[in-house]
Amino acid sequence: MRKSLVALSVLAATALPAAVNAADYSDDIHKNDYSWSQFNLMYAFDELPLESSHDYLEMEFGGRSGIFDLYGYVDVFNLTSDPDSDKTKNNAEKMFMKFAPRVSLDAVTGKDLSFGPVKELYLATLMEWGGNAGVNTQKIGLGSDVEVPWFGKVGLNLYGTYDSNAKDWNGYQISTNWFKPFYFLDNGSFISYQGYIDYQFGMETNGNPGKTSNGGAMFNGIYWHSDRYAVGYGLKAYKDIYGLKDGGFIGKATGVGHYVSVTYKF
Repeated sequence: MRKSLVALSVLAATALPAAVNAADYSDDIHKNDYSWSQFNLMYAFDELPLESSHDYLEMEFGGRSGIFDLYGYVDVFNLTSDPDSDKTKNNAEKMFMKFAPRVSLDAVTGKDLSFGPVKELYLATLMEWGGNAGVNTQKIGLGSDVEVPWFGKVGLNLYGTYDSNAKDWNGYQISTNWFKPFYFLDNGSFISYQGYIDYQFGMETNGNPGKTSNGGAMFNGIYWHSDRYAVGYGLKAYKDIYGLKDGGFIGKATGVGHYVSVTYKF
């Protein structure tokens, strides 16, 4: 689960429609504030690249406070310290962190900047760090919340990417995420279709045959939610993930991976 999916599930489960729909901050920029956090115990099968299968704990959090909209998580891999785990091989990452604060331009200006299906605009940022010397990128761009038929409110962000390892700007990323409860049970729990797309493009390969100028992933999850717990399965489709060419030096970078998770909501 990524990019405020859980924030939306919290709102759906606790029935706070004002926080979901309102974007009017003319009287009080804190009237839509909320926060959430949870632990996700997860297992990945054939995660790309490298077709890694491993357990991990994801500590996920987010919320809204005034002008700030926040999403983030920290992944800790190989909780069982299994010496045969993929995460003990080839100098693999032991942790991964992502923080995605956005600043509401509607709240900063005190004006309603919505138009058509676009309900709110943001200065969007995204920071990603690996546990070793792997991923270390910062992204900045324009974000939005967009009303889409059937799906409801969908996040849509466009970033430019700065690679801190290479000390250079390189390419762009477009990201979207959704959360759609579609089946409600008598006990108040529900089943949702939730997911996200991250697609990178316009990247310089500098003649490296193992890299491509574009690539990305799409996550499709089916989750059962109650007020306190969630259980789910996700299928993630990859295409030259991170701009790594499928069959190049990294091996397989295009295909599908599978994820199962059990969640406790604080």
